[in-house]
Amino acid sequence: MAHSQNQPRLKILPASSVQRKPVGHSLLLTCRPEVPDTNLISDLRWNDNRNMTILPKPAGQSSPLIYTESIAGGTALALIFNSLQESMAGTYFCAASYSVTEKLNAAVVVETYVAITWKDAPTDQRPLMGTDYIVRCEVTANPPATVDWLRNGDQIKSSGRYVIENRGLLIKNITEADDGVYTCRAAVMSTGELKNREIRVEVQIMPQVQRLPLVMDAVEGQSFSVMCNATGKPVPEFQWIKKGTQQNAADLDRFSVNSITGQLDISTVEQQDHDNYACIARNPAGQSESVMKLNVLIRPKIIEFINITVSENEEAVFVCKAFGRPAPEITFRRYGTVEEYSIGLQVSDDRIILEQSTDDEKGETVGTLRISKLATTDDGLYECIARNRGDVAFKVGHITVEYRPIFDHLKALPPVYTWEERPANLSCFAQAIPNATIEWRFNDRRIQDLYDQNLRIENEGLRSDLIITPRDRRYYTAYKCVANNRLGSAEHIMELREARIPEMVPQAKPRIVSATSITFDIMAPPVEPGLPLTAFSVQWKEQFQSDWNFALNRTWSPDSPYIVEGLRPQTAYSFRFAARNVVGLSQWGAYVDQSTPRRSEPETPRILHTPIQDEEEDSDPIVTSPYADHFDMRWSIPVDNGEPIDMYRIKYCPGTKVNGYWTEMEEHCIEQDIARMTNYEMRSLQADTYYRIELMAHNAIGFSKPAHVLMKTARGIDVVLRVDSPTLSSAAVIGIVIGSVVLLLLIADLLCCAFGNLGILATLCRKTKRSPSDLDDEAKLGSGSLIKERPPSPLPLPPPIVKLGATTPLEDEKQPLNTPQQPAASPLKVNSSVEYDGRVVHSRSGEIIGKNSAV
Repeated sequence: MAHSQNQPRLKILPASSVQRKPVGHSLLLTCRPEVPDTNLISDLRWNDNRNMTILPKPAGQSSPLIYTESIAGGTALALIFNSLQESMAGTYFCAASYSVTEKLNAAVVVETYVAITWKDAPTDQRPLMGTDYIVRCEVTANPPATVDWLRNGDQIKSSGRYVIENRGLLIKNITEADDGVYTCRAAVMSTGELKNREIRVEVQIMPQVQRLPLVMDAVEGQSFSVMCNATGKPVPEFQWIKKGTQQNAADLDRFSVNSITGQLDISTVEQQDHDNYACIARNPAGQSESVMKLNVLIRPKIIEFINITVSENEEAVFVCKAFGRPAPEITFRRYGTVEEYSIGLQVSDDRIILEQSTDDEKGETVGTLRISKLATTDDGLYECIARNRGDVAFKVGHITVEYRPIFDHLKALPPVYTWEERPANLSCFAQAIPNATIEWRFNDRRIQDLYDQNLRIENEGLRSDLIITPRDRRYYTAYKCVANNRLGSAEHIMELREARIPEMVPQAKPRIVSATSITFDIMAPPVEPGLPLTAFSVQWKEQFQSDWNFALNRTWSPDSPYIVEGLRPQTAYSFRFAARNVVGLSQWGAYVDQSTPRRSEPETPRILHTPIQDEEEDSDPIVTSPYADHFDMRWSIPVDNGEPIDMYRIKYCPGTKVNGYWTEMEEHCIEQDIARMTNYEMRSLQADTYYRIELMAHNAIGFSKPAHVLMKTARGIDVVLRVDSPTLSSAAVIGIVIGSVVLLLLIADLLCCAFGNLGILATLCRKTKRSPSDLDDEAKLGSGSLIKERPPSPLPLPPPIVKLGATTPLEDEKQPLNTPQQPAASPLKVNSSVEYDGRVVHSRSGEIIGKNSAV
């Protein structure tokens, strides 16, 4: 053995005598001499399977498929296979010479095989649902490989819908449930080679477009949108095609297409867009389409609607023409009303017939409104309405009804009054179409033919004025206005009357008497229509004075409270009254003697809160606060009885009232003096608690009698005191009386405001209040002048509005207003007038009124 190991030989590495490698792989075989002296080795070479010497790689060239290369400093020779081919299989020899004479040889067998190769096995495959599909997986190998299939780790066997073929796995009638990852496994038993190929299968569904409406309407000039919906897998993309021109809608002006959502938008529809449009949905599985017709509507336009003029009792034919697509429907209505006329005879008025004719080819419609026996009430504006599916059009026309003159608007006017040869104006205006001409007649004679200088006619367009200067009584009579047009004539009688001063005031009664003022109720004397009263006047004097020349005067407007202020306490007065109109002051009448009481404490204040509950007749009224912790107490200013009110005293105490007995919590009472105010806010109150409130007014003499009221606060979080009613709860009581309370509140407050200047409305509307003493001082000192009255208008139609103030003296006034002669020690008194503006009485002082003057 030791001798054999020392024998020269060649060793091939790797040492195996057979080298088995797959085709396409590289291989390195090394031939190394094992000799005592490597320097004696010569002619070391490799021979191929055809015993041809394998040459080394040529310098500067690319590597051949097979070549040799010296390694280990030239002591070994490598055989390199860059890429094994099946033809390279065989026996390869390594040969060399040792000491020139000894030949050395070694051999190695190179075997090749074809490795598993995926020939046709795409990793993503997308079959079409409902078809038979082969999941492709073709394998090449030498020796041949066996193939099986796995899904989710489980082996698939050929049975039913699955068939394993050479080309792959056949799945019959594939469904969406067959989606998933399949494993194609190839194995070569002789070589032990095993390879897996994962193939993702995604079943595709061909698009299915939801059916579009067969016809869709779009209005010319407006925008239009339509949505196309489709199912499919993967999600399909959309395209719209205009069928008439086979154009892609996305390429057209004014059109836009969303390929993802399938929405087609037209920014402004034009008539040329009238066509069929196809929505096409595509995905790799195929395509589907649906077709709809776009019907372009032309909005209706009224092309003719002409005003007409028709005489009364004749037939009016009102024609309206309109155009549109489709041809519009036409109807009419009175302008400003909602109800439209229907086709045919109108149920509400059998004089009116609506007719309609349509030309669908031209898109025109003619509507005709016929009104027989035309009346003046038919005159006015009418609206033609044309509508189709695209829009509604409106146009207004006018029917003018010609009719004979009428004087209906003048019949309710009162007579015209004048006096003392003052010019009077009779105005005549006749309603007529066409316009009427006016003439005046006096005693059935044309005034134009009388040439009377006292009768003058002034014409201003459609109106005619007869100016009358009544030089004697024969002019106070009736005048006839005659109007004519081509359809007829009409007459109207207008009367001129002589105006006289009013009759005496029949009665006056004192209603409210205090130490310094008296409020009267005055009965007005009868008046003639058109000659209203403009004022009432009063004169008063102390009873010991016999001469009315020293009387004081005051004037009121007819709608104001009749209050005489600035009187002295404990004094007897005589009053007389007169009425005034535009002519002058009546004779004095309605004499009243009245004494004023002594100066005393004020009257009891009146609380301006409406009670919600009266348990007993003699019990205090109950009011409620909308708040739980405060209450705004309000009251009206009472009569001060000769001394100004300087303060109010309010006291409120919490307590309970059980079975008609009130129990106060004295330790919680609060008393407060208030200076000349008419409201007080009670704060820091307890919720859901009753308070008894006492209010008194004070002047220099003392306190008034107290006004009492029970107040209950609203419910809050902390309820301290609660009244346990033995009968009904507060909620039940409020529910029962709420309707009557609201009504009583309104009536009571309006009455207080109208007759006593009291109540909530009066408080809200009242300006800065002046005390009676202030008014008395003003009356004593004077603060202005009387408003001068305009002389009566020479045109007493309508009757003039006369302001209060001095007027022309009356010669027949038997006892005129006079200025009293004041003693040196007495203060100067001046007369005053009172005006009432609906809210507050305004008193104005003026200059001293002398004899033969009127207020």
